[in-house]
Amino acid sequence: MLNAVMGVRQQKKRTHEIIRQTIAYFFLVLGSLVMAIPFLWMLSTSLKEQGVVFEMPPRWIPEHFAWSNYSFVLTEANVLHGFMNTVLVIALPCVIGLFTSALAAFAFARMNFPAKNALFMMLLTTMMIPGVVTLIPTFIVFKSIGWVDSWMPLIVPGMFGAAAAVFFLRQFFMTIPSELEEAAKIDGLNPFHIFVRIMLPLSKPALVTQGLFGFLAGYNDFLGPLIYINSTEKYTLQLVLASFQGFYNAQWTYIMAGSVLALIPTVLLFFFAQRYFVEGITMTGMKG
Repeated sequence: MLNAVMGVRQQKKRTHEIIRQTIAYFFLVLGSLVMAIPFLWMLSTSLKEQGVVFEMPPRWIPEHFAWSNYSFVLTEANVLHGFMNTVLVIALPCVIGLFTSALAAFAFARMNFPAKNALFMMLLTTMMIPGVVTLIPTFIVFKSIGWVDSWMPLIVPGMFGAAAAVFFLRQFFMTIPSELEEAAKIDGLNPFHIFVRIMLPLSKPALVTQGLFGFLAGYNDFLGPLIYINSTEKYTLQLVLASFQGFYNAQWTYIMAGSVLALIPTVLLFFFAQRYFVEGITMTGMKG
């Protein structure tokens, strides 16, 4: 009798679990479809002919697939040239800026020096200042040294790191057991060697995560290139896409085709770095 009661209870428990998972997956699938609608509409618009984008009722599947939109943005619109310019602009800030941010984070997490907490609080306060507040003074400074219409304002500041990256990496460095650092000191390693040989290899998930954030920030930056770059041959990808939109009309099919092509590198980057990205997010802030 007892076994029968226990079996009934286990069966009810399994049934409730199945119902709960079914409801959860239903809402997850529904949310995924809602999130995918803008991307599907962008893909649909990129394959439409000029003049039928705003037809009513909306047509999700074009009657005639205009693959020439992609060939136009690749050849005539210099999207590939804009992509290469973007890569050149964000390469050094992503690599050198990530290294300098990690250096500062290591100092705040593992080293003792006067006014460390006060300096860290000052660093955090810079995250609360909107970029538009410093936009005009920064432009005046760069104009006075002749950096307008060049990539230098987009490259050099990012090479000195970012406050958000320092904060993120500091939290990750604090999760690494102190015994490793103490053993390295016994072996005669100085702080820089400890940073390079121990901290950086163990912090690969956090570094990859911050690298992704830095790449996306530079890849999607529109305001910076718009302000500092005037020559069309120096246009980044975002400026090339924006050039399809004029004062009186917008070539939406070309804009959407270029946006689909611009989305491919970010999707591939997230696909190959997904494991490190999730691990870096989940482990940050945890104590070892």
